[in-house]
Amino acid sequence: MRTLLLALTAGFLAVSCAPETDLSEIDASSGELQVFAASPDEKIKIVGSSTVYPFTSTVAEQFGAITQYPTPIVESTGTGGGFQAFCQGIGPGTASFTGASRPIKPSEFELCRKNGVTEVAEIEIGFDGIVLANAKGSPLLDISEEEIYRALAEQLPDGNGGWMKNPNETWNDVASHLPDMPILVSGPPPTSGTRDAFVELALEDGAAALPELAALKESDPDLFESRAHTIRTDGAWIDSGENDSAIVQTLTRNPDSIGVLGYSFLEENLDRLQGAIVNGVPPEFDRIASGEYDIARSMFVYVKKQNVPLVPGMLDFISEQTQEDAWGPTGYLIDKGLIPLSEAARESEREKALALETMERPES
Repeated sequence: MRTLLLALTAGFLAVSCAPETDLSEIDASSGELQVFAASPDEKIKIVGSSTVYPFTSTVAEQFGAITQYPTPIVESTGTGGGFQAFCQGIGPGTASFTGASRPIKPSEFELCRKNGVTEVAEIEIGFDGIVLANAKGSPLLDISEEEIYRALAEQLPDGNGGWMKNPNETWNDVASHLPDMPILVSGPPPTSGTRDAFVELALEDGAAALPELAALKESDPDLFESRAHTIRTDGAWIDSGENDSAIVQTLTRNPDSIGVLGYSFLEENLDRLQGAIVNGVPPEFDRIASGEYDIARSMFVYVKKQNVPLVPGMLDFISEQTQEDAWGPTGYLIDKGLIPLSEAARESEREKALALETMERPES
């Protein structure tokens, strides 16, 4: 494997040494490649999802400790903000990697292409569950996806063929078995991959459990999606920024609060927090890995291939991220809450990652 890495690095260096064109002066508005110049010893820059951040930052620390390269700069920007930064252009002054808690969208892929970022590799790094957590000592929610939707949707069917503003003020209003506690949910903003996954995995399924919305899904899928994805704005849901740690702090201060966050943050705070049981399944490592827990998603790291000959250490970083001692069942990322891919999937993803196989434009 070391021979392979050296060969790949040599090949990329050969590319970087050719041509006497000042790439940093190319005008991106003309549709040509945009390159941001920086010093040769510039650190690897990584941006992206707050959920993926604990994993990329841990790999970065390990990478800085065991290689000749400086520790990469890792910034938690949210999935959407990460793609915005990642797609701005080419060069060591730009982000070489971005973490994402959902796949890249076609619009983000096109933003990359517009700015000359035409070679992007996608690495699936593992799984994460999305949990509804609250402080230990508060009532433990045992809830269905339909009840989650009834609690958080902006509008609900009125029973007469129309729609009404969500009338539910407490969890007990939603269902009699739920606690008489105000609906007060702190969650990520619309730019977050965790928010995207939550509305797709929890709210969509919850909406489809209502007969009126199940019928709408068949007759008008676009309107169904709008109804299913629109979260109430009357104070029951609070956008709490891209930092899940801030949500953890809110939950510990307010026993009535519920937080929507990645499983890794629950796992790191089990002394203070508890996760709601959803559809009869608790948010536990093995239940998420097996697929029993419904609100779970894949996590990704995207690589700017065109930066490889420009930013020292990128291939070595990819190798560290995808080696068994990091993302395997007993790797150091498991302690951070990463739920690993199957052995076969890890082998496949590592092979693709080290070969820097570029992705095609994603489907809408």
